[in-house]
Amino acid sequence: MLMSDAKKSAETTESLDMSALANDIKRWSSELGFQQTGITDTHLDEAEAHLMNWLKADRHGEMAYMAAHGHKRSRPDLLQPGTIRIISVRMDYLPPAAVDAAVVLNDAQLGYISRYALGRDYHKVLRKRLQKLAERISAAIGPFNYRAFTDSAPVLEKALAQKAGLGWIGKHTNLLNQKAGSWFFLGELYTDLPLPIDGAAENHCGTCQACIDVCPTQAITGPYQLDARRCISYHTIELRGAIPLEFRRLIGNRVYGCDDCQLVCPWNRFARPTGEADFMPRTGLDAPQLVELFAWSEAEFLRRTEGSAIRRIGYECWLRNVAVGLGNAPTSPQVIAALQARLDHPSALVREHVQWAWEQHHGSD
Repeated sequence: MLMSDAKKSAETTESLDMSALANDIKRWSSELGFQQTGITDTHLDEAEAHLMNWLKADRHGEMAYMAAHGHKRSRPDLLQPGTIRIISVRMDYLPPAAVDAAVVLNDAQLGYISRYALGRDYHKVLRKRLQKLAERISAAIGPFNYRAFTDSAPVLEKALAQKAGLGWIGKHTNLLNQKAGSWFFLGELYTDLPLPIDGAAENHCGTCQACIDVCPTQAITGPYQLDARRCISYHTIELRGAIPLEFRRLIGNRVYGCDDCQLVCPWNRFARPTGEADFMPRTGLDAPQLVELFAWSEAEFLRRTEGSAIRRIGYECWLRNVAVGLGNAPTSPQVIAALQARLDHPSALVREHVQWAWEQHHGSD
């Protein structure tokens, strides 16, 4: 009679040296291109309280998925039954060949795209590597229970990474690392392996509040407090309706995401450029002309964003965002012609933002 998978897993772990296995996992992880790996347990009481307070204050805006899973986000064993450990990994993504972010942000004729989205969709890259890591573990110890995540399910990845020693959650609510700044992606393997856990990282923000001061829309309402309803990344990526009028001028030329709080962070002077070819800029998106982006047909949008995280916002929201950028651009014949060509666009959402942009150059008449 065959044993259940759970019984097999239990018998396998009883005969293993878990400390040696943890060291092997970290070595294999490094060989697969992750810059750091840590291991932690599933206890997230403090993070859960913070999340519940954030949701109660409606700071998640229209991101209904943040509240849709009950406690699965903060209690890993509810999401993946049997989970007792999380293997947390990080992978640097800052592309060395990209046009400097400051150059793009200071040229209102260009469109700024968050540095994380310049290359291939990170979900695909990290999930594939995590699967390979799981296969390495399985090859060494036999079948075990696991599930891989990369910002793809209700997971408190930053809280888990902090507990696993990968960094601390900064005042801007991004994860920071003393040796790598914040330009990295996170991923997780949930598992039932009773691996030894690593110590949590200490906070090193000190009295600095550069990220709070620089935020164009004052979305960081206080240390470790982010109101998504004011965040440019939320408005240009998560929001599917009209961007509120009060934020359109403040968005400037940011057409997909915002990196201001990372760009100003002093810890990012230690950030290391990635060597991953998948994260190198594609189709000139590190410094594109706004008028050129606005001229894309839907077919061209889909072609240019194939395999990219940008595609998830859809063509209408793409035109909405670029229209706002054009409204904030210097008046020129090229800008006027680009807007005029879209004044009668079939989408009411696009028309509204094109009309707003038109009025920035012509007034309400």
